[in-house]
Amino acid sequence: MADATSSRAPEGATGVLVLGNGSVIWGRGFGAEGAAVGEVCFNTAMTGYQEVMTDPSYAGQIVTFTFPHIGNVGANAEDIEAINPHALGCIVREDVTDPSNFRATQGFDAWLRNNGRIGLAGVDTRALTRAIRIEGAPNGVIAHNAKGEFDLEALRAQARAWPGLEGMDLAKEVSSTQSYKWDDGLWTLGEGYATHAANPDGPHVVAIDYGLKRNILRNLVAAGARVTVVPATATFEDVMAHAPDGVFLSNGPGDPAATGAYAVPVIRELLEVGKPIFGICLGHQLLGLAVGAKTYKMHQGHRGANHPVKRVGDIEGAGRVEITSMNHGFAVDTETLPANAEPTHVSLFDGSLAGLRLTDKPAFSVQYHPEASPGPQDSHYLFEQFVRQLRSAAA
Repeated sequence: MADATSSRAPEGATGVLVLGNGSVIWGRGFGAEGAAVGEVCFNTAMTGYQEVMTDPSYAGQIVTFTFPHIGNVGANAEDIEAINPHALGCIVREDVTDPSNFRATQGFDAWLRNNGRIGLAGVDTRALTRAIRIEGAPNGVIAHNAKGEFDLEALRAQARAWPGLEGMDLAKEVSSTQSYKWDDGLWTLGEGYATHAANPDGPHVVAIDYGLKRNILRNLVAAGARVTVVPATATFEDVMAHAPDGVFLSNGPGDPAATGAYAVPVIRELLEVGKPIFGICLGHQLLGLAVGAKTYKMHQGHRGANHPVKRVGDIEGAGRVEITSMNHGFAVDTETLPANAEPTHVSLFDGSLAGLRLTDKPAFSVQYHPEASPGPQDSHYLFEQFVRQLRSAAA
């Protein structure tokens, strides 16, 4: 049923994915009813579906999970990276079952429904993933109707009309709208998240929120920093008003070149005054743009919790391999790096740039997500490295 491409709904089909090329993929809808249009991508992680759905970097995207059993551990109020889900919907192989985990407070189906997000089950996700790898990430519409009634021509038109992520600034849509302080630390079994774990004598980090994941803030606190978050549109003066010892550039969705229209001038001013900078994902791309490099749209992107990255160049631990979590559809073009920017990490999947540092400024960044714990702690040293750098600068 699921991979049929006819225009007539098969018996029992209550959900559908309609791609911009006209393809129709039938399935069984779950979660909320309705329709949503965006880019269809895939994620290879075996765990963390709730974190994926709430990651602001997935704004504008429909996520195909390659692991067949998604939703079987349910949902809870702790495993979220933002207050609301940002992925538009999800596509899975097997039907979502009742939760089987002591931490679950509700089923994944109910959680999606309560949060207005659409699910599509019964899909041949292996075939869909192969198609994305060959043809690139397509535009598509995911739709759920309990009666199985769909206007396919209207859905096709919607998928074709969507402009795509290239040239799209989504950071403003997912960013906080005002500044706030963050003092929660990391999660431990039986205790939950460390609350009010602020470091009154720690270096002050101002985090620019282009689509922040909460666990990044927790890791900064765990490394010993005091943290203040400011919106994506914060000016240089806004950032400096908080008297930062260092600045963090967060992850986020959309095209870095579009977000860079307002973010890059701020980052350049911060570099000019010598503020230490650490960037992750979109923050990494924006740092690259700020020093004159270029970014590009990837064919299929990197999304999953099993991406090997090698440390390269003249850095501590050069030659070591980290198992990382990634979520990006754009990348910094290594060939365009200026003389004062050198690669520090590369993807062992395709050789793309996974980290850089400046040789004349206290700034570095990585394309992957060190806070996501796929290794599980292969990359936590980056937060500690940043805070040590801030302490040394203040000494």
